[in-house]
Amino acid sequence: MVKAINRRSKSLISICIPVLNEADSLPLLLERLGALRSKLKNTYDFEYIFTDNASTDETWATLIKLKKQHTQIRGYRFSRNIGFQRSILYNYSQSKGDAVIQLDADMQDPPELIEEFLKYWQEGYKIVTGVRIDRSESTFMKYFRRLGYWLVDKVSEHPIKQNAGDFRLIDREVVDLLKNLKSPSPYLRGVISKMGLIEKDILYKRSARVKGESKFRMFDLVKLGLNGVSNHSNLPWKIANFVGVLSMLLSIIGLFYFVALKIYQPDLPRGFASLYVLILFGIGVNTLLFGVLGSYVKKIYEVLNGEPNLMIISKIQ
Repeated sequence: MVKAINRRSKSLISICIPVLNEADSLPLLLERLGALRSKLKNTYDFEYIFTDNASTDETWATLIKLKKQHTQIRGYRFSRNIGFQRSILYNYSQSKGDAVIQLDADMQDPPELIEEFLKYWQEGYKIVTGVRIDRSESTFMKYFRRLGYWLVDKVSEHPIKQNAGDFRLIDREVVDLLKNLKSPSPYLRGVISKMGLIEKDILYKRSARVKGESKFRMFDLVKLGLNGVSNHSNLPWKIANFVGVLSMLLSIIGLFYFVALKIYQPDLPRGFASLYVLILFGIGVNTLLFGVLGSYVKKIYEVLNGEPNLMIISKIQ
């Protein structure tokens, strides 16, 4: 059982919102957040932190206009699209709140659910996670996502919550730990799960997008899943080892087979086909192994090289 924590009378809550071409969604989003803030004004203060992934529409200009009505807004515009996960991580790093909540601008994750997140945070949970029991999309995409969640969880070295995205509340202590991440391509839900903290799950149905179009295509889902596997699983390395050992055993068996065949049937015509096949098979296996090895070496190089991952070209303070 989680022990409740005594907090100061009025806590600051940071709502982190990564955006990419969401100009049409922002006014309604701020309206719903404003209603939430008014409802909880006696208990909490709020700040809204936006990270703009180099939007090509009026997103940044809209945020500047909305700042006049919503003084809680702070924003950071990147010089290029640095990716959804790194955008969230930078957002976390700029937050000042006692608790931080990640929220998408499309409002598929209902902002009103934040009140329930905060209730369990006050009870002492350092992580409160929104878990989707259903979502408004095609049957194919529902099962495709479920398969992806299941695969990432099964191959990971530690449990990763299924049907949960990045819509969650995390305590300041967790945020401070995440600031130490050096990965150039983080998989935040995996990193948070790896901490092993007791989480409170909030079940909800994910709504359809209110405005605009999704920027997260099937390719992006696959890429995110592969990133989760490479960051939190040794399975590719184990497969590479297995394939390497198996190919060596097959080569040894083949060697004995051809020697025995030569002894018992010396008149067999000579040929180079089998030799060519074995050579090509060996090249293919080596290429596979070097490819897997190269993916890990690349990640090590990017971390050790220490190149800047992003540049802020504008701010709203």
